Amino acid sequence: MPTISRKGELMPQSPIRKLVPYAEQAVKDGKSIYYLNIGQPDIKTPEVALKAVRENTVEILSYSKSEGSEVYREKIAAYYEKHDIHVSETDIVVTTGASEALLFVFGSIMDPDDEVIICEPFYANYIAFSVASGVNVVPIVSKIEDNFALPSIEAFEKLITPKTKAILICNPGNPTGYLYSKEEIQKLTAIVKKHDLFLIADEVYREFIYDGNEHYSIMHEEGLDEHAIMIDSVSKRYSMCGARVGCLVSKNKSVIKTVIKFAQARLSPPTYAQIASEAALDTPQSYFDDVIAEYIERRDTLIAELQKIEGIKVTKPKGAFYCVVELPIKNSDHFAQWLLEHFDVNGETVMVAPAGGFYSTPGLGLNQIRIAYVLNKESLIKAVNIIKEALKVYKD
Repeated sequence: MPTISRKGELMPQSPIRKLVPYAEQAVKDGKSIYYLNIGQPDIKTPEVALKAVRENTVEILSYSKSEGSEVYREKIAAYYEKHDIHVSETDIVVTTGASEALLFVFGSIMDPDDEVIICEPFYANYIAFSVASGVNVVPIVSKIEDNFALPSIEAFEKLITPKTKAILICNPGNPTGYLYSKEEIQKLTAIVKKHDLFLIADEVYREFIYDGNEHYSIMHEEGLDEHAIMIDSVSKRYSMCGARVGCLVSKNKSVIKTVIKFAQARLSPPTYAQIASEAALDTPQSYFDDVIAEYIERRDTLIAELQKIEGIKVTKPKGAFYCVVELPIKNSDHFAQWLLEHFDVNGETVMVAPAGGFYSTPGLGLNQIRIAYVLNKESLIKAVNIIKEALKVYKD
């Protein structure tokens, strides 16, 4: 009998999506579900983006350039200029979501068995991308007690080996909502320059920064041009997850040249989605002001409700729209499935993401969940109450 690959066996299930069959069965059983498991905003997509697709005059839906439409890349560069990031369209490759950007980066800068250091907990698909690329993730733990702040330089340097090629961060973070400070970015800059590594920053949540804080990009750092690779996406910024358009940005010409070879192999990013994404860049600032104000209210509502539950720990995110919650249980995978299969309050239950899948160190995060506060405040209050009532009767 033919067998599947070792790589296929190692490919992890998504902690965000693996409970979908149980959720579908719960709905068939007549339950209503509050979906806190996935970062799918309920914020409306900017009308300017939708209108661009509806009213376009395309007669042949043809390929674009492999690196993306030149006009679109020029507009992306202009967007970054407004954020004091000085790049040209030749420093940008448009990809099918930030996911493809990361796959292209891993393939361009790392060989099989090379290593990438990532602060955990981290976006679960980083493990999938590393497995697909034959790359080894070397985790460095950030702790809920420290609000998931950057570990010490000494902790990083203990992990660097001849096979280490890069450090990867998400800023602000998924799943933690942690925002790296300018000082922390500068510490990372010093490490990668000292050891001649790449610094990859997933900055897809850059617009969602709270409490008067500011986002400091790795692209702001002088002298980092050969080391810095930024990952970005329209998915969260414009509530356009289904467009599947992202990009990678680097001033390292060898990186861009190599990435384009990967881009050529998959031909081109989607044309209609680029049309929508280009138009979305004309979204007025008032849209973001309203969205950020809404997320701040949701975050504050969520944290306030969670803090009413005895025995939990939760940090206050400074960005993105996620938080990690530590519960008085042993196994959040079991708890999340039990919520869908066996528990409800007046016919309503909750779907959460077990946090163990956001760690690569075995045994960590097993009593934690990630909550995406992408629902309205009334729904968040009801969802947290369901978790509160569930914890009163749940047995590990």
